[in-house]
Amino acid sequence: MRQRRFLPNLSLLLAFDAVMRNGSVTAAAHDLSLTQSTVSRLIQTLEAQLGQVLFTRHRKRLIPTEAAQRYFREISNALDIVQRASMSVIANPDGGALSLAVLPTFGTRWLAPRLPDFMSANPGISINLSTRFTRFNFDTEPFDAMMCFGQDDWPEASHMKLFDEKMTACVSADFLQRHPIHHAEDLHDCLLLQLETRPTAWNAWFKGQSAPPPPVSNAMLMDQFSMMIQAAISGIGVALLPDYLARIEIAQGRLHPVLREAVPGPGAYWLVWPQAKDDFGPLRAFRQWISSSLAQQEP
Repeated sequence: MRQRRFLPNLSLLLAFDAVMRNGSVTAAAHDLSLTQSTVSRLIQTLEAQLGQVLFTRHRKRLIPTEAAQRYFREISNALDIVQRASMSVIANPDGGALSLAVLPTFGTRWLAPRLPDFMSANPGISINLSTRFTRFNFDTEPFDAMMCFGQDDWPEASHMKLFDEKMTACVSADFLQRHPIHHAEDLHDCLLLQLETRPTAWNAWFKGQSAPPPPVSNAMLMDQFSMMIQAAISGIGVALLPDYLARIEIAQGRLHPVLREAVPGPGAYWLVWPQAKDDFGPLRAFRQWISSSLAQQEP
């Protein structure tokens, strides 16, 4: 039996969430299409129900307490879950929904083009996608699974290997004209574009070319492959891309491969999900589809 004292009215929580997100009652009132006095009254009601001071008042400003900061983190996650559940019911009342976290470029360039096939084969299942760069706790995030890069070492999670990463170094035609590359050592004086989450990738690439890495790396760090691709197209430096991305850019003539292509990389792509959802219907259907899809075509 849930105790109502610990379940504040949704209007109180939305007002609290808006004040925390916007940093002021005025902005929160605008966000919620309410008056400032109404928002202030909702905050006071929430404080009274919880028996806790959430804000200190200073010259008409509300300054969140430490308790408010902790409460906001939990309430924000809870509101996200409620919103996703409601969106799922509205968008797909007769079927299930699968909430996936994906790496940004992997989601747009690898997964998205394949999703129509899944949706055609599973018309009762809708998919919600959000981007995440790093691993997280499934207990505090509203996701059923994540498609990620790394190793099969998530705690208390099940793993399905998608494919090993293979890497291809790519440059623009203009860059290649200015910096002819015949041997791996020719890259030692070039600007090497490197993903933050792949600190050993260039070493692995040079090893795959049977060549030593540069004695001092001249690297530019980036946090997304999409940014790296654009930088390489602009002629800034040499991009080291997963082969599934490199093939797209090469086929469309935007980039050119350097030396040996598809060199084995330091990790793999995985589908990861909490063990408690092993038998979750939409996730089980997604696993079966992706396994069949990978068996039929090159990653």
